[in-house]
Amino acid sequence: MTDLRIGVTGFGARGGLARHAHRPGEGSRVTVVADPTERGRDSAREEFGGEVATVDSVEQLLAEHEVDAVMILAPDFAHAEVALQTLDAGIPTFCEKPMAIRVEDTDAMLALAHRKRTRLYVGHNMRHMPVVRQMKEIVDSGRIGRVRAIWCRHFVGTGGDFYFKDWHAERSKATSLLLQKGAHDIDVIHWLAGGYTRRVSGIGDLAVYGDITDRRDNSDRRMWDWFDADIWPPTAQKELNPVIDVEDISMLNMTLDNGVLASYEQCHFTPDYFRNYTVIGDAGRIENMGDGGGDQIHIWESRRSGPGAPDAVEVISRGDGGHGGADPNLVAEFLRFARDGGTTDVSVIAAREAVATGVYGAESIRHGGVPYDIPAVPDEIVRYFDGGQQASQTVGA
Repeated sequence: MTDLRIGVTGFGARGGLARHAHRPGEGSRVTVVADPTERGRDSAREEFGGEVATVDSVEQLLAEHEVDAVMILAPDFAHAEVALQTLDAGIPTFCEKPMAIRVEDTDAMLALAHRKRTRLYVGHNMRHMPVVRQMKEIVDSGRIGRVRAIWCRHFVGTGGDFYFKDWHAERSKATSLLLQKGAHDIDVIHWLAGGYTRRVSGIGDLAVYGDITDRRDNSDRRMWDWFDADIWPPTAQKELNPVIDVEDISMLNMTLDNGVLASYEQCHFTPDYFRNYTVIGDAGRIENMGDGGGDQIHIWESRRSGPGAPDAVEVISRGDGGHGGADPNLVAEFLRFARDGGTTDVSVIAAREAVATGVYGAESIRHGGVPYDIPAVPDEIVRYFDGGQQASQTVGA
């Protein structure tokens, strides 16, 4: 068995994910990186050494290099454009989340991957985070009964630094932070609930960052160039993106196809930064107190428990690597899938449903909270992708 030759498109904020695919002599190696910026190409050579080739575009990558798989780590608005080219070329494709920023683009990716029988994988790394996997195990065990409701609060204490100083702040390039941030949480809600949102309504606002007049074009910098954890309160932020038209606070109500009711709240100007999931079954509930290794999942299973006094506590495992070990496990699953096919914990259909919920949720927010029905994926497409895309051929053997 030879190393899979991995091509990478985009080597910016998420480029470091590709290092988990670079294991020369162990099954995979990054052989070419495409990035339109000189800084991105220089960073790739620093990361992988002189043996890696660098090119300006995915078109040049496909024309000049043979690869066994591609990892799309470009900005969100480029995901679909690049993926449609790699899928059409028959190359197993890792697409970072969100899958795309428009529902029609996610559906075009599904249709092409299905027609060409090209393996498609979407980088929802939270399905590999210990906190989520442990909550999923508790739910699947039946310990809290049948899931009836899920609430998620996402406190994004770094919102002003992470999402309002570059393209994330623009609807034309992000659609909504219900995709960039929310796609994670919506996918987790769907996974824990065992269903997908079919109706969504929401409220939201650009409550804080739209009023800040200190603006700068930061396209010459990256996030860690401007990040400053000492800036407080959020109204003290400076050098925000010239265009800001996405919400900095959003709240969604969701009705899932299996009757589960869910809500999602996301705020980008809180002092703290963590996700809090509450899963309520008809025989108990669970809630995570923190989302990192060493934090806790509280379990209530009786009427004798109370605030701060759960019946049981489960400690969240610690993992090695980014996002509690999720990033290396995510890439390892993709590489196995690219070579052998088969089912994965990450779901392409779920990735589409997360985007659809975020897109229609944003539409609801921007149209007075009117509910939107979310169109389902055709059954034939669902069966193909949920069945492990088995019609694909083995690569790299």
